[in-house]
Amino acid sequence: MDSLTQLTLGAAVGEVVLGKKVGNRAMVWGAIGGTIPDMDVFANLVTDEISALAFHRAITHSLFFATVTPVLMGWLVSRMETRPPVVWWKSAGLVWLALFLLIGCGSLPMPFSAADAGAIGFSVSTVIMIFPVVVFLLRRLRNRPVEGEPVSWKAWGWLFFWSIVTHPLLDTCTTYGTQLFQPFHNYRAAIDNISVVDPLYTIPFLICLLLASRRQRNHKWRQRLNYLGIGLSSAYMIFTFYNKYRVNEIFEQSLQREGIAYHRLAISPSIFNNILWQGLAEGDTAYYHGLYSILDRKPQVLDFSVIPKRHELLQPYENDRVAGILKWFSNGYYSVLPRADGTLQFNDLRFGALGETFKTDRDFVFRFLLKDENGTLSASQNRDSPPDAGEAFRRLWERIKGI
Repeated sequence: MDSLTQLTLGAAVGEVVLGKKVGNRAMVWGAIGGTIPDMDVFANLVTDEISALAFHRAITHSLFFATVTPVLMGWLVSRMETRPPVVWWKSAGLVWLALFLLIGCGSLPMPFSAADAGAIGFSVSTVIMIFPVVVFLLRRLRNRPVEGEPVSWKAWGWLFFWSIVTHPLLDTCTTYGTQLFQPFHNYRAAIDNISVVDPLYTIPFLICLLLASRRQRNHKWRQRLNYLGIGLSSAYMIFTFYNKYRVNEIFEQSLQREGIAYHRLAISPSIFNNILWQGLAEGDTAYYHGLYSILDRKPQVLDFSVIPKRHELLQPYENDRVAGILKWFSNGYYSVLPRADGTLQFNDLRFGALGETFKTDRDFVFRFLLKDENGTLSASQNRDSPPDAGEAFRRLWERIKGI
């Protein structure tokens, strides 16, 4: 999910683990732990766009990373709390080296070169280490005594474990998917029950966390407010699972009613909400896309858009690296469009359309432009919005309210 949500969740679980002992420092380090996995986006600085796409939500979002990294970060933070600066800098260097090897070697099974894996490991591990450096410098500038009780490196490690592991588990609930089992397997786990940005999940959670941070570490309402935020977000998450189950049945019944034969069906919520859902059914030559709002008067999908697959346009590139990554990333839910300039457009259909239809090539939310360069494909994400993007969002809001 979005970075603010992950930061909030990390801070909240950090408070649960060590809030009573170290006060707001538990929230700060928990927020950092909850943010660390998403530092993989800095791979974009050192490698091509498609390699970075494959790397995002890979090793840094794996259960393996969530098991090893807390040991390193817990040891580092415990030394920051108790050792002189010179000793701490030596410890930071060792942790950076360990993260570099973990991320770099953990990226070797990915579909890019060893040089790319090394560059990615260097950039991401360096960015991760910026966090403890900033915290240390801020503490030095403020020159305040450390609040709370002494904490062992194991306790700090436990805080980082929960703040890091909850990140990929939450991301698994979205459509984008998470490679939980890297570096051993590249399977993308995706439950599709919540949007990558959902204010109803995040905002109440964040408010409770901020209110809790204003209380002293031993104040009874500090813990209560934090648990209230966790409880509200968890209850909402259960609501999204129920929604998915109910909406899935409605889509299946609607497809049967329309006489549409399909091999598989993907159901996911639209952006910013859990009310309007989209369904994508795969047939032999086309996909069938429909929308259903839980506020609709009738429990049925009224119509389906037909999206031709045109997978045959990629047959000349059956063994192409770029085509292979995009097919894998989309989980096979993709269409291909020929463009007037002779290039191809690859559309990841899981993210739907901007609006309710797929009338133009710019209506697809997640799309890539493919160019043939001497028999090999190059790809770049097309982020151009349609001229009537504002109108499309207005129609989306109206559709959320039901028909």
